[in-house]
Amino acid sequence: MSDTELAVVEFVLTTLAYNERSDLDADDLPPGYREPFWSEGRIERPLSATVETASAATGVARPWEAISGLMFTDYDDFSGTLSFTDREMAEQWYLDRVDDERIERNPTLTAAFADERDVDLELARERNRPARADRAFIDALLDEYFDEDEEDEMLDLVEVRAPEEIEQTLADIVLTGEQEGEIQKIVKAIEHREYLASIGLREIGKLLFVGPPGTGKTSVARALARKLGLPFVEVKLSMITSQYLGETAKNVDKTFEVAKRLAPCILFIDEFDFVAKTRSSDEHAAIKRAVNTLLKSIDEVSLIQDEVLLIGATNHPDELDAAAWRRFDEIVNFPKPDAGMRADILEIVTREMDIVDFSPADLADITGGLTGSDLRLVLREAVLEALTEERTTLTQQDLIDAVEDFEERDTLKNLDMIEGDHDALVAGGDLSGDGGHSHDHSHD
Repeated sequence: MSDTELAVVEFVLTTLAYNERSDLDADDLPPGYREPFWSEGRIERPLSATVETASAATGVARPWEAISGLMFTDYDDFSGTLSFTDREMAEQWYLDRVDDERIERNPTLTAAFADERDVDLELARERNRPARADRAFIDALLDEYFDEDEEDEMLDLVEVRAPEEIEQTLADIVLTGEQEGEIQKIVKAIEHREYLASIGLREIGKLLFVGPPGTGKTSVARALARKLGLPFVEVKLSMITSQYLGETAKNVDKTFEVAKRLAPCILFIDEFDFVAKTRSSDEHAAIKRAVNTLLKSIDEVSLIQDEVLLIGATNHPDELDAAAWRRFDEIVNFPKPDAGMRADILEIVTREMDIVDFSPADLADITGGLTGSDLRLVLREAVLEALTEERTTLTQQDLIDAVEDFEERDTLKNLDMIEGDHDALVAGGDLSGDGGHSHDHSHD
């Protein structure tokens, strides 16, 4: 038996079982199996097991060749359909080769073989990513909600990602103990929504991520969506100032409607300090209406009732007023990483790199004040510099040099031109401000 044989037989069995059982729906199909059957946001019966759909669902390039040697398989040249000449033999062949854990990865087959094996359909359904998290469903829903005239404005204001489109995982991110604790609490809250509702705890699931740029606020929110298998709806508040002012409030409202339709999902609102800036300024009345609509929508959305986890993020917590703060039930701090966290970040980011005499701890000691994003930029610079010398193997000194180059650029970026630092912009000029090349790092 080969893995390709098993994969194709499993797919054909799934299509047969799904077609026969009206108590199953698209959520009961594994995400990969759903992909070839989406049409205008729906998956309609009957599912057809053809060489094309089998290849798309399983990744097996030649499905018929994979199973043609089995005595119970058949193939129709005209339609390209894969089938079984003896269904019972096919099922027994499959059951002889898989364990219960594999069956439970597929709710449709879990339901089909519940009498033959000790499998739990509810558990299988709980573990299976829902159909509304698929890209095809998301696109169909957006097409339904926003016509062509609204599309440009919506692209400015909101972006929706399917969980499989999010590359970063929580394992790629170095978290503080507080951050890990908050993530664990929210995961449990999502798992036990019904219990929380039954005891009257409904004001749960509105988090505010607070910290400097580059400390991982957006990355953690996205990685959480991937971990939970949820669509990620990201709103950029600064885009409220787009040219389509008259429609912005309506589209903010629609964004929350879409989030509720995609639920369970994560609704991520970046640049939340923009709310406070707008409320305290003389901005256009249409923008203020949009912000008021946003705040009202935040009040009305709920993790427990609507299955929408709301996460706001701000680089400037000092600019938020009391009205903004009270809309969140948890505040999660994202500080700049300490030396230990920086060393861990460097370990993760460099795991695919070849670095001679690499010492993450030593590098962490000279990068005080740098964020995770800064450290990635440092490593990128080191790699590119090595490539200019036709090298793919780096050294510790390459990384140290890249840190120094990063600090020079950072100093240049923050120069106060009005205060007379013009000379530093001239080639060979002094960027340190003290006549020498200083790298006095702050240590944690």
